[in-house]
Amino acid sequence: MQHLTYQTLDGSRAALSPDELDALAQGIRGGILTAADADYEQARRVWNGMVDRHPALIARCLGAQDVRHAVDFARTHRMLLSVRSGGHHIAGNAVADGALMIDLSLMRTVRVDPEQRTARVGAGALLGDLDHEAQGVGLATPLGINSTTGVAGLCLGGGFGWLTRKYGMTIDNLLSADVVTADGQLRVVSATEEPELFWAIRGGGGNFGVVTSFEFRLHPVGPQVYAGLVVYPFAQARRVLQAWRDFAAGAPRELSVWTVLRQAPPLPFLPESIHGKEVVVFALVHNGDPDEGERLAARVLEFGEPVGSMLGTQPYAGFQTAFDPLLTPGARNYWKSHNFAEIGDELIDALIHGASNLPGPECEAFIAQLGGAMGEVAETDTAYAGRDANFVMNVHGRWQDAADDDKVRDWARGVFRDTAPFATGGGYVNFLTEDEESRVDSAYAQNYARLQQLKQRFDPDNLFRMNQNIAPAALARTA
Repeated sequence: MQHLTYQTLDGSRAALSPDELDALAQGIRGGILTAADADYEQARRVWNGMVDRHPALIARCLGAQDVRHAVDFARTHRMLLSVRSGGHHIAGNAVADGALMIDLSLMRTVRVDPEQRTARVGAGALLGDLDHEAQGVGLATPLGINSTTGVAGLCLGGGFGWLTRKYGMTIDNLLSADVVTADGQLRVVSATEEPELFWAIRGGGGNFGVVTSFEFRLHPVGPQVYAGLVVYPFAQARRVLQAWRDFAAGAPRELSVWTVLRQAPPLPFLPESIHGKEVVVFALVHNGDPDEGERLAARVLEFGEPVGSMLGTQPYAGFQTAFDPLLTPGARNYWKSHNFAEIGDELIDALIHGASNLPGPECEAFIAQLGGAMGEVAETDTAYAGRDANFVMNVHGRWQDAADDDKVRDWARGVFRDTAPFATGGGYVNFLTEDEESRVDSAYAQNYARLQQLKQRFDPDNLFRMNQNIAPAALARTA
């Protein structure tokens, strides 16, 4: 084995000897990969096809001790470090050129305790893994809407989905976690053990260590829920969005209704004449009595004159995969996001204008309906800020050809700019792209200074910097 060059924390290049590489490999049960290995190409790929980076080393960890060994190695050699769980983050921070990637994707074990209504979840588990195990006994916890998303990244940034209005955010249901901090120590954190670190990881992203397992509170859900889609022609956009806004204000917490403005995919329940045309889609999930779900869904059908609908009782775990075909890995993706306290008429007009200029068939703007239990947690109770957001918008640019990069990004930035006057000024860190470092402090609002102090305590050298980074307080003062 030859010497291997890598990127240091100060941006310079250094080299590892064969003996040093062997010492790393001896402590990683899943082995290490370099560019010379057959599995390297697949292991370095992440969800966003725009991200094409080449780590110097990939440590395929199978447990907390593997992670400790990798963290110690990176710290000792001042090696740029990234951490991958699901690899789904839009910015692609799971991988960095010349870095050591800690790959957690093999750690996908989920163990459910049906009596205690808890789940112990490995750091590499995907949303579909947790839903599968928990739904086997009629339980769930609030997660996202794409089953291939990693639980770890989703949770550490906050996490919201169809169950958030009833049961809060993903972090609101986190009971404890195992965290390897920058000093290589394995810490068990909860409300009573290392409470400051527990506060920080609930929304603070990967800034404070590598979480190797999570313990979640579960709730009775389904397994059958009333759910589905209602699609309206774009000509009715203003009317139906206003009706949705008014309906959402009084909707029970068991119901979540999200809206998507995009071109109609060739779904079998839609007439062929509408395929490829701009439409307004309402996606809904009701976690409760199916008859009540059907009654509430009938109200959504009355917003206007729909061109098609697909509603009914179906498995919750199945609906959690409904959007997977639209979010497969490998496409080029660019996002812009805002939080809103309310949906006014001027915002609706700005959204309609943006959706009338879609740059491609895979591009869309969606708004998630939140509020409810999420808003009952105080802004300072967790690192996550933005509890005042009753709605979160994500302008999702998605395309295949690199020649369209500028066109799609300009469109997304334009919608973001036009809707900014109606936003809260905060943001959701899981939606922030690589070029939005300037929004990190505003995303954390009044919690940012406390996060900087905790970063100074747990990671003073900013070893964990491949994320929406919170600079240690001392480094921030000298910047």
